[in-house]
Amino acid sequence: MVSSEYILDVNEKSFEFEVIYYSKNIPVLVDFWATWCQPCKQLSPMLEASVTEASGSLRLAKVDVDTNQSLAIQYQVRTMPTVIAFHDGKVVSEFSGLITKAQLDEFVQLLLPPSQIDLDLEKGRSLLDLHDWQQAVDVFTDLSRSEDCPPAALLGLAKAFIPIGRSSEAYKILKNFPASKEYRQAESLLPLAMDLSKPIDVETDLDAMYANCLRLVGRSNLLAALDGLLEVIKLNKNYRNGKAKFAFLGLLELLGEQDEKTREYRAELSSIIFK
Repeated sequence: MVSSEYILDVNEKSFEFEVIYYSKNIPVLVDFWATWCQPCKQLSPMLEASVTEASGSLRLAKVDVDTNQSLAIQYQVRTMPTVIAFHDGKVVSEFSGLITKAQLDEFVQLLLPPSQIDLDLEKGRSLLDLHDWQQAVDVFTDLSRSEDCPPAALLGLAKAFIPIGRSSEAYKILKNFPASKEYRQAESLLPLAMDLSKPIDVETDLDAMYANCLRLVGRSNLLAALDGLLEVIKLNKNYRNGKAKFAFLGLLELLGEQDEKTREYRAELSSIIFK
Protein backbone atom coordinates (compact mmCIF):
# COMPACT_ATOMS: atom_id res chain seq x y z
CA MET A 1 0.00 0.00 0.00
CA VAL A 2 1.15 3.53 -0.80
CA SER A 3 0.92 5.36 2.52
CA SER A 4 0.17 9.08 2.40
CA GLU A 5 -2.20 11.67 3.80
CA TYR A 6 -4.81 10.43 1.34
CA ILE A 7 -4.17 6.67 1.55
CA LEU A 8 -3.76 5.19 5.03
CA ASP A 9 -4.58 2.32 7.39
CA VAL A 10 -7.13 3.06 10.10
CA ASN A 11 -8.33 1.10 13.12
CA GLU A 12 -11.07 1.27 15.74
CA LYS A 13 -9.26 4.03 17.64
CA SER A 14 -8.44 6.26 14.70
CA PHE A 15 -11.63 5.68 12.65
CA GLU A 16 -13.64 8.50 14.24
CA PHE A 17 -11.05 11.15 13.42
CA GLU A 18 -9.51 9.82 10.20
CA VAL A 19 -12.83 8.90 8.57
CA ILE A 20 -15.87 10.52 10.19
CA TYR A 21 -14.28 13.87 11.04
CA TYR A 22 -12.06 13.99 7.95
CA SER A 23 -15.03 13.33 5.65
CA LYS A 24 -16.36 16.77 6.55
CA ASN A 25 -13.54 18.14 4.38
CA ILE A 26 -13.45 15.66 1.49
CA PRO A 27 -15.15 12.30 0.75
CA VAL A 28 -13.47 9.28 2.37
CA LEU A 29 -13.61 5.77 0.91
CA VAL A 30 -13.29 3.04 3.53
CA ASP A 31 -11.98 -0.24 2.16
CA PHE A 32 -12.93 -3.14 4.45
CA TRP A 33 -10.52 -5.92 3.51
CA ALA A 34 -8.82 -9.08 4.80
CA THR A 35 -5.48 -10.72 4.12
CA TRP A 36 -7.18 -13.95 3.01
CA CYS A 37 -9.48 -12.16 0.54
CA GLN A 38 -8.30 -12.59 -3.06
CA PRO A 39 -10.73 -10.04 -4.60
CA CYS A 40 -9.44 -7.51 -2.06
CA LYS A 41 -5.96 -7.85 -3.53
CA GLN A 42 -7.36 -7.02 -6.98
CA LEU A 43 -9.49 -4.09 -5.86
CA SER A 44 -6.92 -2.45 -3.60
CA PRO A 45 -4.56 -1.13 -6.33
CA MET A 46 -7.59 0.14 -8.29
CA LEU A 47 -8.78 2.10 -5.27
CA GLU A 48 -5.33 3.52 -4.63
CA ALA A 49 -5.01 4.57 -8.28
CA SER A 50 -8.40 6.30 -8.18
CA VAL A 51 -7.51 8.24 -5.03
CA THR A 52 -4.13 9.21 -6.48
CA GLU A 53 -5.81 10.47 -9.66
CA ALA A 54 -8.22 12.53 -7.53
CA SER A 55 -5.23 14.66 -6.45
CA GLY A 56 -6.40 15.47 -2.94
CA SER A 57 -10.14 15.50 -3.62
CA LEU A 58 -10.62 12.04 -2.11
CA ARG A 59 -9.20 9.91 0.72
CA LEU A 60 -8.85 6.12 1.11
CA ALA A 61 -8.94 4.56 4.59
CA LYS A 62 -8.20 0.83 4.76
CA VAL A 63 -9.68 -1.33 7.53
CA ASP A 64 -8.45 -4.87 8.20
CA VAL A 65 -11.64 -6.63 9.35
CA ASP A 66 -9.76 -9.36 11.21
CA THR A 67 -8.19 -6.86 13.58
CA ASN A 68 -11.09 -4.40 13.62
CA GLN A 69 -14.13 -6.63 13.99
CA SER A 70 -16.16 -4.03 15.87
CA LEU A 71 -16.04 -1.71 12.85
CA ALA A 72 -17.06 -4.53 10.53
CA ILE A 73 -20.03 -5.32 12.78
CA GLN A 74 -20.97 -1.65 13.19
CA TYR A 75 -21.15 -1.12 9.42
CA GLN A 76 -22.66 -4.56 8.72
CA VAL A 77 -19.79 -5.74 6.54
CA ARG A 78 -20.64 -9.26 5.38
CA THR A 79 -18.71 -9.51 2.11
CA MET A 80 -15.11 -8.73 1.31
CA PRO A 81 -14.18 -6.38 -0.10
CA THR A 82 -16.76 -3.81 0.97
CA VAL A 83 -16.20 -0.14 0.23
CA ILE A 84 -18.22 2.49 2.07
CA ALA A 85 -18.07 6.18 1.13
CA PHE A 86 -18.42 8.83 3.83
CA HIS A 87 -19.09 12.53 3.28
CA ASP A 88 -19.99 15.19 5.84
CA GLY A 89 -19.66 12.54 8.54
CA LYS A 90 -22.28 10.24 7.00
CA VAL A 91 -22.43 7.15 4.78
CA VAL A 92 -23.38 8.31 1.28
CA SER A 93 -22.70 5.25 -0.88
CA GLU A 94 -21.23 1.74 -0.84
CA PHE A 95 -20.62 -1.45 -2.78
CA SER A 96 -19.48 -5.00 -2.04
CA GLY A 97 -17.39 -7.43 -4.04
CA LEU A 98 -14.99 -6.90 -6.93
CA ILE A 99 -16.10 -4.38 -9.56
CA THR A 100 -14.57 -3.24 -12.85
CA LYS A 101 -12.39 -0.16 -13.29
CA ALA A 102 -15.21 1.52 -15.24
CA GLN A 103 -17.69 0.84 -12.43
CA LEU A 104 -15.24 2.16 -9.85
CA ASP A 105 -14.63 5.31 -11.91
CA GLU A 106 -18.39 5.91 -12.04
CA PHE A 107 -18.70 5.32 -8.28
CA VAL A 108 -15.87 7.77 -7.54
CA GLN A 109 -17.09 10.39 -10.00
CA LEU A 110 -20.38 10.74 -8.13
CA LEU A 111 -18.47 11.57 -4.95
CA LEU A 112 -16.19 14.25 -6.38
CA PRO A 113 -17.19 17.92 -6.59
CA PRO A 114 -17.89 19.15 -10.12
CA SER A 115 -14.89 20.52 -12.01
CA GLN A 116 -14.89 23.92 -13.69
CA ILE A 117 -15.38 22.14 -17.00
CA ASP A 118 -18.45 20.35 -15.61
CA LEU A 119 -19.87 23.65 -14.37
CA ASP A 120 -19.24 25.36 -17.72
CA LEU A 121 -20.83 22.46 -19.59
CA GLU A 122 -23.92 22.71 -17.42
CA LYS A 123 -24.09 26.46 -18.05
CA GLY A 124 -23.78 25.90 -21.79
CA ARG A 125 -26.50 23.24 -21.82
CA SER A 126 -28.81 25.53 -19.87
CA LEU A 127 -28.25 28.30 -22.42
CA LEU A 128 -29.10 25.85 -25.21
CA ASP A 129 -32.31 24.92 -23.40
CA LEU A 130 -33.16 28.63 -23.21
CA HIS A 131 -32.29 29.01 -26.92
CA ASP A 132 -29.77 31.69 -25.99
CA TRP A 133 -27.60 30.60 -28.89
CA GLN A 134 -24.97 33.35 -28.89
CA GLN A 135 -24.16 33.09 -25.19
CA ALA A 136 -23.99 29.31 -25.60
CA VAL A 137 -21.47 29.82 -28.42
CA ASP A 138 -19.33 31.95 -26.11
CA VAL A 139 -19.34 29.33 -23.34
CA PHE A 140 -18.66 26.36 -25.61
CA THR A 141 -16.00 28.24 -27.59
CA ASP A 142 -14.04 28.83 -24.38
CA LEU A 143 -14.37 25.14 -23.52
CA SER A 144 -13.25 24.08 -27.00
CA ARG A 145 -9.96 25.95 -26.52
CA SER A 146 -8.97 23.85 -23.50
CA GLU A 147 -6.51 21.01 -24.00
CA ASP A 148 -8.93 18.46 -22.56
CA CYS A 149 -12.01 19.73 -24.41
CA PRO A 150 -14.82 17.19 -23.85
CA PRO A 151 -16.87 16.00 -26.86
CA ALA A 152 -19.98 17.39 -25.13
CA ALA A 153 -18.55 20.90 -25.58
CA LEU A 154 -18.01 20.31 -29.31
CA LEU A 155 -21.58 19.06 -29.65
CA GLY A 156 -22.88 22.09 -27.76
CA LEU A 157 -20.88 24.43 -29.98
CA ALA A 158 -22.21 22.81 -33.15
CA LYS A 159 -25.77 23.05 -31.82
CA ALA A 160 -25.34 26.73 -30.98
CA PHE A 161 -23.79 27.56 -34.35
CA ILE A 162 -26.69 26.22 -36.45
CA PRO A 163 -29.49 28.65 -35.45
CA ILE A 164 -27.28 31.74 -35.81
CA GLY A 165 -26.27 31.10 -39.42
CA ARG A 166 -22.86 29.52 -38.76
CA SER A 167 -23.81 26.14 -40.18
CA SER A 168 -20.53 25.64 -42.08
CA GLU A 169 -18.62 25.74 -38.79
CA ALA A 170 -21.15 23.34 -37.25
CA TYR A 171 -20.79 20.98 -40.21
CA LYS A 172 -16.99 20.94 -39.85
CA ILE A 173 -17.30 19.96 -36.18
CA LEU A 174 -19.96 17.30 -36.79
CA LYS A 175 -18.21 15.79 -39.81
CA ASN A 176 -15.07 15.13 -37.75
CA PHE A 177 -16.78 14.33 -34.46
CA PRO A 178 -14.78 12.04 -32.13
CA ALA A 179 -16.02 8.66 -30.94
CA SER A 180 -17.90 9.31 -27.71
CA LYS A 181 -21.29 8.93 -26.06
CA GLU A 182 -22.34 12.15 -27.86
CA TYR A 183 -21.57 10.67 -31.28
CA ARG A 184 -25.17 9.59 -31.97
CA GLN A 185 -26.45 13.12 -31.35
CA ALA A 186 -23.77 14.53 -33.63
CA GLU A 187 -24.81 12.10 -36.36
CA SER A 188 -28.45 13.19 -36.11
CA LEU A 189 -27.43 16.83 -36.61
CA LEU A 190 -25.03 16.18 -39.50
CA PRO A 191 -27.59 16.01 -42.39
CA LEU A 192 -29.18 19.29 -41.28
CA ALA A 193 -25.81 21.04 -40.97
CA MET A 194 -24.71 19.70 -44.35
CA ASP A 195 -27.81 21.02 -46.17
CA LEU A 196 -27.55 24.36 -44.37
CA SER A 197 -23.92 24.80 -45.36
CA LYS A 198 -24.45 24.55 -49.12
CA PRO A 199 -26.95 26.05 -51.62
CA ILE A 200 -30.05 24.02 -52.48
CA ASP A 201 -30.87 23.57 -56.17
CA VAL A 202 -34.40 24.90 -56.48
CA GLU A 203 -36.15 23.11 -59.31
CA THR A 204 -39.63 22.44 -57.90
CA ASP A 205 -42.09 24.01 -55.49
CA LEU A 206 -41.02 21.45 -52.85
CA ASP A 207 -37.40 22.53 -53.32
CA ALA A 208 -38.45 26.12 -52.69
CA MET A 209 -40.36 25.09 -49.56
CA TYR A 210 -37.40 23.11 -48.30
CA ALA A 211 -34.95 25.95 -49.00
CA ASN A 212 -37.21 28.37 -47.12
CA CYS A 213 -37.26 26.00 -44.11
CA LEU A 214 -33.47 26.03 -44.08
CA ARG A 215 -33.44 29.85 -44.19
CA LEU A 216 -35.74 29.91 -41.19
CA VAL A 217 -33.35 27.65 -39.25
CA GLY A 218 -30.46 30.07 -39.88
CA ARG A 219 -32.61 32.87 -38.49
CA SER A 220 -33.31 30.97 -35.25
CA ASN A 221 -36.97 30.41 -36.22
CA LEU A 222 -36.92 26.70 -35.44
CA LEU A 223 -40.64 26.17 -34.87
CA ALA A 224 -41.60 27.75 -38.20
CA ALA A 225 -38.93 25.62 -39.88
CA LEU A 226 -40.36 22.49 -38.27
CA ASP A 227 -43.87 23.39 -39.43
CA GLY A 228 -42.58 23.92 -42.96
CA LEU A 229 -40.71 20.62 -42.97
CA LEU A 230 -43.83 18.80 -41.83
CA GLU A 231 -45.65 20.22 -44.88
CA VAL A 232 -42.85 19.06 -47.17
CA ILE A 233 -42.96 15.56 -45.67
CA LYS A 234 -46.75 15.44 -45.97
CA LEU A 235 -46.45 16.16 -49.68
CA ASN A 236 -43.55 13.75 -50.21
CA LYS A 237 -42.54 11.41 -47.39
CA ASN A 238 -39.27 10.55 -49.14
CA TYR A 239 -38.40 14.01 -50.42
CA ARG A 240 -34.78 13.99 -51.63
CA ASN A 241 -34.20 10.52 -50.20
CA GLY A 242 -35.39 11.54 -46.77
CA LYS A 243 -33.54 14.86 -46.49
CA ALA A 244 -36.55 16.67 -45.07
CA LYS A 245 -37.09 13.96 -42.48
CA PHE A 246 -33.43 13.98 -41.42
CA ALA A 247 -33.43 17.78 -41.20
CA PHE A 248 -36.58 17.59 -39.09
CA LEU A 249 -34.96 15.12 -36.68
CA GLY A 250 -31.89 17.35 -36.47
CA LEU A 251 -34.07 20.28 -35.45
CA LEU A 252 -35.67 18.16 -32.73
CA GLU A 253 -32.14 17.49 -31.46
CA LEU A 254 -31.62 21.26 -31.25
CA LEU A 255 -34.87 21.76 -29.36
CA GLY A 256 -33.88 19.04 -26.89
CA GLU A 257 -35.86 16.20 -25.36
CA GLN A 258 -36.81 18.35 -22.36
CA ASP A 259 -38.84 20.70 -24.59
CA GLU A 260 -42.51 19.67 -24.71
CA LYS A 261 -42.64 20.87 -28.33
CA THR A 262 -40.16 18.12 -29.22
CA ARG A 263 -42.57 15.41 -28.13
CA GLU A 264 -45.44 17.06 -30.01
CA TYR A 265 -43.48 17.40 -33.24
CA ARG A 266 -42.09 13.87 -32.96
CA ALA A 267 -45.65 12.55 -32.62
CA GLU A 268 -46.76 14.56 -35.66
CA LEU A 269 -43.89 13.19 -37.73
CA SER A 270 -44.75 9.62 -36.75
CA SER A 271 -48.40 10.12 -37.66
CA ILE A 272 -47.39 11.32 -41.14
CA ILE A 273 -44.76 8.65 -41.85
CA PHE A 274 -46.81 5.71 -40.61
CA LYS A 275 -50.15 6.93 -41.93
